[in-house]
Amino acid sequence: MVETVTNVLDDSEVRRVLAVMAHPDDVDFGAAGTVAGWTDRGIEVVYLMVTDGDAGGFDDGITRAEMAALRREEQRAAAKCAGVGDVRFLGYSDGRVEATLELRRDISRVIRQVRPDRVVMPSPERNYERIYPSHPDHRAVGSAALDAVYPDARNPYAFPELLAEEGLGAWTVREVWISGGPSTNHSVDITDRFDRKLNALRAHASQTGHMGDELPEMLRGWLSGNAAAAGLPEGRLAEAFLVVETA
Repeated sequence: MVETVTNVLDDSEVRRVLAVMAHPDDVDFGAAGTVAGWTDRGIEVVYLMVTDGDAGGFDDGITRAEMAALRREEQRAAAKCAGVGDVRFLGYSDGRVEATLELRRDISRVIRQVRPDRVVMPSPERNYERIYPSHPDHRAVGSAALDAVYPDARNPYAFPELLAEEGLGAWTVREVWISGGPSTNHSVDITDRFDRKLNALRAHASQTGHMGDELPEMLRGWLSGNAAAAGLPEGRLAEAFLVVETA
């Protein structure tokens, strides 16, 4: 692991991680190699997908309900490649996500259920150098997830029904890892786990099946750029994040 910030939690201090993402495949594009390293070290990782990805795919012959079911199964299969067995879905409409109080409450609920030390999420900021991570759903989920981390999930008086009706007490997340934003301060060398990341993305066949050999080439180009920016030797591959202390 390559660090450019000094306040990142050591993995030995982390028991659980929650990844909150907008669509099936988002976590695999942004963080599957890093997640595989965490699970290899015995850290429990839970995925929370805000939508089912029902607006994705390329097949006009499949209904949107069928696409949603397919993408759920693809995400579960992809999660196994990274060592993750707990995948949850909120069922919001793909392409229509907004950072509402309802979404903040739904994410806060899962934070209080899982009680993670670390939360991974998309950036709420637009990335003008690489527009693809800046899908409106990504930015809305990043905004709502960050608000759920601070202040909602830790405040016992925010969404009091979570405690009164569901017995979910307040929980403080110690740090967040933001993926896909315009700035980064932390990189993880995933060279030895590249094949697992690639297999996770290939599990999303409805989204990546048409790419063939272009998929690994695209990934290597992108990840090698991250590695070079982090000062890693030539030939290494890295995922990059903005790590924010939130305790």
